[in-house]
Amino acid sequence: MSAINDAEPRIPPGTAIPRASVVAYPSPQIAIALVVLVIAFVSVFWVFFSTQFSWALSEPADWGHTLFIPAISCYFAYLRKDELLASPAKACWFGAPVLVVGLAAYVATTFGPGWFVLHHNARGLSVGIALIGLVLLILGSRATKILLFPLLYWIAFGQSVSERLLQRVTESLQDWSAVGAHGLLAISGVDVERSGNVLTVFSGGAPHQLNVAEACSGMRMLVAFLALGVAIAYTGLPKLWQRVALVASGIPVAIGVNVLRVYTLGILSLFNSNFAAGDFHSFVGLIWLVPALLLYLGIMWFLRNLFVDESVSAKRGAGKVQGGAHAS
Repeated sequence: MSAINDAEPRIPPGTAIPRASVVAYPSPQIAIALVVLVIAFVSVFWVFFSTQFSWALSEPADWGHTLFIPAISCYFAYLRKDELLASPAKACWFGAPVLVVGLAAYVATTFGPGWFVLHHNARGLSVGIALIGLVLLILGSRATKILLFPLLYWIAFGQSVSERLLQRVTESLQDWSAVGAHGLLAISGVDVERSGNVLTVFSGGAPHQLNVAEACSGMRMLVAFLALGVAIAYTGLPKLWQRVALVASGIPVAIGVNVLRVYTLGILSLFNSNFAAGDFHSFVGLIWLVPALLLYLGIMWFLRNLFVDESVSAKRGAGKVQGGAHAS
């Protein structure tokens, strides 16, 4: 027996156990229960989810990004899976009243009473409160703290924003988009006039009006850019100031891209006035999201390399010196 015990590896007292050794992955039964729980949750709040899904499909250029927000939130949670699985989940009964508040608010914002706010975003907030309460009830406070950012990300960007909330900012963005597009068209040699938010492009003497309507204001694109900026900043930048700067840059990027969007529609209207309306109008908006994403990634690269960490530089320098010494 002593020989067997001596052959076994012994861990000295006070030695930290690697995190991987204490991670316990969920069993298939738990995974199935999780799927059933998600289906039940969606079923209870079906009015909100079905409405949001239909809006995302009917207005893909404006709210199509909301279809990807749940997957992004799950990816954020996956990045911290080791922390989540490092210790067993412990139920927190404080989550029960939070869940009840979310359910009651959802019923009130969906079915009445009439004096309550019957509003899609109010329903979305209610669903978010109920989800936080459910996570707190099942997984406990430690896991909820880890998952709080993914949950808040879904609540903030996983739903369409109503016109009432966007109207004031939308009006200003309409003006900036119209002025910017008018300037670019004039510089390009296009005969164009602006009256408020209406651009009149003359082709062969025939006028073609391009109304910078609310769909072209850039506000909905701004919401998508903020969601994209938060996701990229969270996964790609280590420091808080870099993350804040990248998210803030979404505002000028969205406005600039929207100016180019309206400018493109103005150029296309010279060939066919139907290009500036209908489905093709939305298609142009989707096309401009590609260079906008590349610009966003370029800003992230710039912020990441703006300042060099002295400790990292010192390590690299030491590595080069040691490499030279070995070579000699």
